[in-house]
Amino acid sequence: MNKKIVIYLLSRLCLVMAIALAIPALYALVYGEDSYVAFGQALLTSLLLGGLFHVGSRGYVWEHLTIRDGISVVLFSWLLIACVGATPYYYYGVLDPAASFFESMSGFTTTGSTAIADLEIWPKSILLWRSLTHWIGGIGIIMICVALLPQFSGGASVLFNTEVTGFTNSRILPRIRTTSMVTLIIYVGFTAAETIALMLLGLSGFDAVNHAISAIATGGFSTYNSSVAQFDNAVVEYVLALGMVAAGGNFALYFYMTQYGFKALWRDAEFKTYIGIILGFSLLITANIMYYNGYDFSQGFRYAFFQVASFGSTTGYVSANYDEWPATSRLLLGILYLTGACAGSTAGGIKVCRIVVLFKALAAEVRNAVHPQLLVNVNYNGKKLPVGTLVNISRFFFLYIFIIVVLSLLLSATGLSVESSIFGVAASISSVGPAFDALGATSNYAGVTSCGKLILSLAMLLGRLELFTVLVLLRRDFWRNTRRW
Repeated sequence: MNKKIVIYLLSRLCLVMAIALAIPALYALVYGEDSYVAFGQALLTSLLLGGLFHVGSRGYVWEHLTIRDGISVVLFSWLLIACVGATPYYYYGVLDPAASFFESMSGFTTTGSTAIADLEIWPKSILLWRSLTHWIGGIGIIMICVALLPQFSGGASVLFNTEVTGFTNSRILPRIRTTSMVTLIIYVGFTAAETIALMLLGLSGFDAVNHAISAIATGGFSTYNSSVAQFDNAVVEYVLALGMVAAGGNFALYFYMTQYGFKALWRDAEFKTYIGIILGFSLLITANIMYYNGYDFSQGFRYAFFQVASFGSTTGYVSANYDEWPATSRLLLGILYLTGACAGSTAGGIKVCRIVVLFKALAAEVRNAVHPQLLVNVNYNGKKLPVGTLVNISRFFFLYIFIIVVLSLLLSATGLSVESSIFGVAASISSVGPAFDALGATSNYAGVTSCGKLILSLAMLLGRLELFTVLVLLRRDFWRNTRRW
């Protein structure tokens, strides 16, 4: 591993973080909030770390980044931004160190779990920073750096493949930096459109910006304790729901749509399945809560569609107390934790493309059991998938479930109930946020112990970087310089 190049790139990342921290600092200064001191301290901390990293990287010689270099840059970048992003909460006295790290990791991984018991008593600049961590983490900190900083372009392909989610790393254009820039433009466009729509519906500029950022980043941080239920406005909920569903789609498809029209969407198996899951689960939950909770269709579909869009896109907004819904509806919402949305989106979860392939592989195995001499292929979007891809997806699925089991056991040891532990870990690794029971619709993570918050923070990081990027650190040969890989 070329440690000096890694350290040099981390120094550039500190500069990006300092620029990001300047936004809420300026907001606090303009509107006379005393939090400007905390943001000033955080900004100086970021610059100081950047300076130290820059000094530590003196004498580096630029080389093509290896896979190990790329993994190191991506992993340490996410740990670094989580630590730097936690400093405003700690300096202002909102949270203790563990809770500050949890809040920051939740923001950047777009999980949306919060350790702040009462959001509405804190300065708006703190709330703005929470939303900005969503927006930065949603598109990916490395993606932003590749698009905007030439220093990251030398190993763009390695960095891109390490951070982008899914089993196919879709490139919009041949050059990675151009792909990153186009993706960023689409991301900004979605955010601007959602903000304008919410403002036209009567939300204040501050609320519109924060909720648009959170929805398009599929994050879930709100400026109110009761989340979107605060507005009690069906049109606002539908606009946010459509924004969340759109953000859960593959951004590469949206570029192709500008080139080939809407047929680009409907030719994609993952996108069609994703929309089918959203609509199907919405109708099932609507029928279930109409029968047990006495809702009429318009009210039932309103709450069901919003919550399915929220959980299916792994955003985590809440518009109704779903803990009062029947067990079937809550279980369906829990399944959405795992499926997640599309690869190449801002969402978490296993990803719909992997679920599609797993079901196709299962169907192929059943058919092969009936006709042992028949060679059965698994096709995805009209192309035959290599056996290696099928094996990797199966391993990923097994490891995903295995990690949920292990971390749930650890979290239950901190005193949480079995239901809270399992769904809390599942919500964290899938970047959803709200869970059930003590961590449900009307609750938060403030009561979780410091140890529990760190366990959940690990789950968030594992989910955001899709497991293997983090677990590779457990290999001894990763830390040795005798092999270049």
